[in-house]
Amino acid sequence: MSRILVCDDDHDIVKAICIYLKGSGYDTVTAFNGKEAVEKLETDKPDLVILDVMMPVMDGIEALSRIRESSNLPVILLTAKAEDTDKVLGLNLGADDYITKPFNPAELLARVKSALRRYLLLGGAQAEKSAVSENSGAVTTISYRGLVLDDRKKEVTLDGDVLQLTPTEYDILRLLLRSQGKVFSPKEIVRQVWHEDYEGLVSSVPVHIRHLREKIEINPSDPRYIILVWGRGYRLG
Repeated sequence: MSRILVCDDDHDIVKAICIYLKGSGYDTVTAFNGKEAVEKLETDKPDLVILDVMMPVMDGIEALSRIRESSNLPVILLTAKAEDTDKVLGLNLGADDYITKPFNPAELLARVKSALRRYLLLGGAQAEKSAVSENSGAVTTISYRGLVLDDRKKEVTLDGDVLQLTPTEYDILRLLLRSQGKVFSPKEIVRQVWHEDYEGLVSSVPVHIRHLREKIEINPSDPRYIILVWGRGYRLG
């Protein structure tokens, strides 16, 4: 059973989210400010964090920054409609997704399931579902200009150094590596990585790409791996 840490200073929202999650079979842990969330990350070991942006003591953006210092577990931000700047900042800091208040419970649960699926596969917890046997003949290791993606280990190295990628970054890079030279539009990346057609995620793709470039490119402003094809999308260089 996956454990979800729900953090919001509005106790009613926390209670409602926990009801939705428990009804879908998840275990929940609660916090009511960013400081509590960071502390419970150590004591309760959640598999995913739902984190409000605007909170007292420590806001969600600072809490996310603290979380990313030591963990790549998925983080979904809760934001208000007017907090577009915080959405972008949160994605830049490594948030995997965001959902805007007021939200549809079914949409929230879909976000949670999608983020958990990618995280657990990356972490190897469900490696038996994604890895293929050594005798199957399928390719599980892809190399390109010093980049090596080992889909059996769920690991990416660059010139021998292991990269610390979030699940979303890993899946985007794997998509591009598996179809070298093919151009993927942001909408297609959303469909392939998130396995859905949620329009709200399309605007987050350039942010994830930028974050990925910062980890694999010598000069992110002049990339040699992930190339933007104007008006069409992204491809491997």
